[in-house]
Amino acid sequence: MNEERIKTLLQRADAVAGKPAFEGVCAAGIRRQIHRRRIIRTGGALAAAAVATFAFTLLAVSMGEKTRSPQPQPERIASLEEQVEQLKAQTDATLKLVQEVLEKDRRQRRLAALEAELASIPDPVQQMQQHVDKTVFLLIYQADRLYTELNQTESAVAAYKEVIQLFPTNRWAEVARERLSQIEQRQINKSEDKGEAKCEQRNV
Repeated sequence: MNEERIKTLLQRADAVAGKPAFEGVCAAGIRRQIHRRRIIRTGGALAAAAVATFAFTLLAVSMGEKTRSPQPQPERIASLEEQVEQLKAQTDATLKLVQEVLEKDRRQRRLAALEAELASIPDPVQQMQQHVDKTVFLLIYQADRLYTELNQTESAVAAYKEVIQLFPTNRWAEVARERLSQIEQRQINKSEDKGEAKCEQRNV
């Protein structure tokens, strides 16, 4: 190959390659590249140290296991079976405890619901007492009318005595006793007034 041919090939190669890549490189870019390389080298060293530490740990563990006296195969199986049984017993105990707690919680919620339902039901004894109070009050009211409005003292006294006889522990029975006491006191006062009037007439 002659020189002209070589020269032509070199010119074509220059034309295809274009301008050199290092023409636009500045000092800041070079410093950044150097910094990146330092970081890469430092990171690589740390990674290598971590890998070496991990490998050393594994080696130490494996060597420690080798130095232990190996258990015979049947004893290892028995030991594993015993551990499995212990884990199973612990699991069963935990499940039983959880079930007991859930059952207790369910009973407490049911009891709370029943207590709320019971609280919403009126007390039958209290209702009966209210009806009795209302009945006795009406009897007292009728006796008061007989005595004050209709002047039927004997009927009023009979009504008051009936209240005391039928409902002696009721609070309105005490009212009936007070009414009877007032009527008796008025009758005594009237009889005394009549006696005094007769005496005055005799003296005249």
